[in-house]
Amino acid sequence: MENLDQLAIKNFREYLQIPSVHPDISYDDCVTFIKKQAESLDLPVQVHHLSPIKPVVIVTWIGKEPELPSIMLNGHMDVVPVFENEWTHDPFGAEIDEHGNIFARGAQDMKSVSIQYLEAIRRLKKENVTLRRTIHVSFVPDEEISGGLGMEAFTKTKEFKELNVGFALDEGTAAPDGVFSLYYGERARWVTRIHCQGQPGHGSLLLDNTAGAKARVILDKFYELREQEKKKLDDDPNLTTGDVTSVNLTIIEGGVQNNVIPPEFTLTFDCRIARTVDLKEFEKTLNKWCEEAGEDVWIEYEQKDSHTPATNLDETNQFWIAFKKAFDNM
Repeated sequence: MENLDQLAIKNFREYLQIPSVHPDISYDDCVTFIKKQAESLDLPVQVHHLSPIKPVVIVTWIGKEPELPSIMLNGHMDVVPVFENEWTHDPFGAEIDEHGNIFARGAQDMKSVSIQYLEAIRRLKKENVTLRRTIHVSFVPDEEISGGLGMEAFTKTKEFKELNVGFALDEGTAAPDGVFSLYYGERARWVTRIHCQGQPGHGSLLLDNTAGAKARVILDKFYELREQEKKKLDDDPNLTTGDVTSVNLTIIEGGVQNNVIPPEFTLTFDCRIARTVDLKEFEKTLNKWCEEAGEDVWIEYEQKDSHTPATNLDETNQFWIAFKKAFDNM
């Protein structure tokens, strides 16, 4: 088992050292790595290209009853950009310290989970276990930029339907205290670009109807909502981040020169909307804020998810029953 642990760490670090980082991302080395892992597990692997540079990789462990709906264990290969000067270690060095901590972009989100899936299969196979259902371990691209050419596109293909997926697990959070959290619902993600257009001119003037003045109104509205949601979280220890709406300004665009009032500022907000929020009412609120900011203020949606029904956690869901039984036994 010690050798298996060492192998798991080796594989994890090797995966982390692949800089599959946005925006200029290549998945070639990830595909090579996954193929090598599949070979070491004596498992078949398929690579589906939804576009020439966006591969979806599926490693499959055939079950005793392959006609049954399968289980998908999903992970994404991509990671978000890094500000290297803010790191204490090389973000793609996968350095390990004297306490066993491994430092790298993707260590939690979410290359660790994908390696855990593969290493769990390695242990089960070593014990000559064959599961009842077929397991598909999927590695998808572009999750960090909404997955339009990743999982979203893949689910619409004949190849996905042929996998006959009945249940899927995705990413979660680390459990340093030994308490396992199961996430069975998802907030709706809206990425909004608020365009604030106004009167341009020289920086020495005090013009009316400027883009900056309108942007200030929008910023105030979003940050008032952010403070309200943060207060809910701070005031109630029973709430987690997933119970409230998160709002964050992520990009500000506009301006050409420091003495020129620009004709437009664009503010991008990443909103994760709580399941208790009426999305139609939320959209009405956003539109009202734009009206209050002034003329020529409008919303462009980069992403606008609807609420997805939560997974049933009762006897109607055989996968949940099996999942819970395993944890009860532990």
